[in-house]
Amino acid sequence: MPDTAPAPVLRADRTGSFPHGVLAERHPAIIRQVRESTPYDPDRRRALDALLENCTQGVVEPLPADAPDLSRWRHWGLDTHAGHSWFDLPWLWSESYFYRQLLQAVGYFTPGPWHGIDPFRPAKLAELDAPQTHEELAALDALADRSADERTHALLHGSLWGNRADLGFRLSAEGADTRDAAPGLLADDSDTLWSLLPPSGTNTLCLVADNAGRELIPDLLLIADLLDRGRVARAVLHVKPHPYYVSDATTADVLDALRRLTSAPGTAAAYGRRLWTAMTDGRLTVRAHPFSAAPLPYAEMPDDLRAEFAAATLTLVKGDLNYRRLVGDRRWPPTTPFADLTAYFPGPVAALRTLKSEVVCGLDAATEAALTAAEGDRWRTAGTHALIQVRD
Repeated sequence: MPDTAPAPVLRADRTGSFPHGVLAERHPAIIRQVRESTPYDPDRRRALDALLENCTQGVVEPLPADAPDLSRWRHWGLDTHAGHSWFDLPWLWSESYFYRQLLQAVGYFTPGPWHGIDPFRPAKLAELDAPQTHEELAALDALADRSADERTHALLHGSLWGNRADLGFRLSAEGADTRDAAPGLLADDSDTLWSLLPPSGTNTLCLVADNAGRELIPDLLLIADLLDRGRVARAVLHVKPHPYYVSDATTADVLDALRRLTSAPGTAAAYGRRLWTAMTDGRLTVRAHPFSAAPLPYAEMPDDLRAEFAAATLTLVKGDLNYRRLVGDRRWPPTTPFADLTAYFPGPVAALRTLKSEVVCGLDAATEAALTAAEGDRWRTAGTHALIQVRD
């Protein structure tokens, strides 16, 4: 983070604010969705009901003494935050711990029949089988007739705008996935991005994934294209180590997406087969580092993860949550330079992100003024604007 006085950390303590709405409205909706989408036993249902009451009216409670990740969460601040209102803590921490407690409620980490069962899997599978997914995969056939540069450009933008398929976002923004992308990019550093990945036999790309389903598939298609064109010799796909933020991608979601591609007709299946081969021969690997689900900004990443990103030719960070973690979950003045907020990052880094939270940087003053005049503060959270930002 910059040495200048930082902007305030986002919290949910102000009624009517976007973070407050997430904790007060979106989280209860997620609990209800999970409760109804899987036939949990009475114990699990009671635990979900207790979490619903706790997260809206109670205080943060510690993890059980036998939780496998207790020491990790204590290192991440649990001892400091336990006993405080969810709404008074840093928003990033509260959100992340909510999902950890939801997994506790459904028995995800507890030995027994519900161990390892993803509570969000029904929604993720429905996303893969949605009519929109069929349409998007079919569109790849027409893309095959375009030039190589046009295909790459289209796949980059597919990866960018695919973020609007975020299931958690749609719970509180009806119709978000169907809005017109016409407002376009507020910042576009794609030329710099491509300059960092010239055709070469040695480039390594780290792609930090965000959501599963209709976002993960475009990410995989972009990786396949970069491998095919020789812009990348090796790709490392960073996913979450366990279910997180409703639709965040795990290794299981990567496999589901690959199976969806390989079972599709036409060009999509060819992409799927190439990705499948890339995984088997080691050109595409999947990484699920524990810090990928940490309630902290990437400025606090551990040394082993820092070394991985330092060794990459480029790290491509996808989505809104990862953007918040990349630049710091603070209400920065939107004109704060992206390069300043990512100066700590150990190598070249790019962000592909549609705006669905209040955090934003790297805009010019005229753009900010025009957006605010037209939309008030809603442009920050509506998912109708996007950024491609790069620090080389």
